[in-house]
Amino acid sequence: MIGFLRGEVVELQPEYLILDVQGVGYEIYCSTQTLALISEGSKTISVWIYTHVREDVIQLFGFQYREEKNLFLSLLKVNGVGPKMAIGILSGAPYDRLVDMIENSDAKALSQLPRVGKKTAEQIVLSLKGKLVRVPDKTVEKSVQRSQVSSALINLGFRPQLVDEYVSQLPKDLSVEESIRGGLAKLTQV
Repeated sequence: MIGFLRGEVVELQPEYLILDVQGVGYEIYCSTQTLALISEGSKTISVWIYTHVREDVIQLFGFQYREEKNLFLSLLKVNGVGPKMAIGILSGAPYDRLVDMIENSDAKALSQLPRVGKKTAEQIVLSLKGKLVRVPDKTVEKSVQRSQVSSALINLGFRPQLVDEYVSQLPKDLSVEESIRGGLAKLTQV
């Protein structure tokens, strides 16, 4: 299964993007939040991938940060929620708002999201309440920053394993620019 892709955005559509990874174009369905982050960023990106396989189709779903992917995977465990509905739910509200709706048993607000009816909203609350990890906005923001640092350093030619090791040890208070400068200094010594 594909878990992560890094490449150049060739095409950006309202529901998906096409990512060129060393000459192969992958069609990746993403939430509107992820697509918005990507459209604001550079042409070369990194995305976490969920590979959905059925007998008649293989689909890729992409996420700019790991927390969004984890929420997507949690939604897939709910009866009646498939990948297309889960990505629609993630498109309907920001991560922290979705977690709040679920934790506050707000099935009415959930039922206002795309493709979610009253019964599905209630099922989401029953299945996921108390099981989600609440991630503060700053953590999600830092995850996006770390992804940008990782992408920049790999695009500069450093080995992905070394970059991942460096990024995992970054202090939380560094900006993207400071992190990249630090990475250049540290990884050129290796």
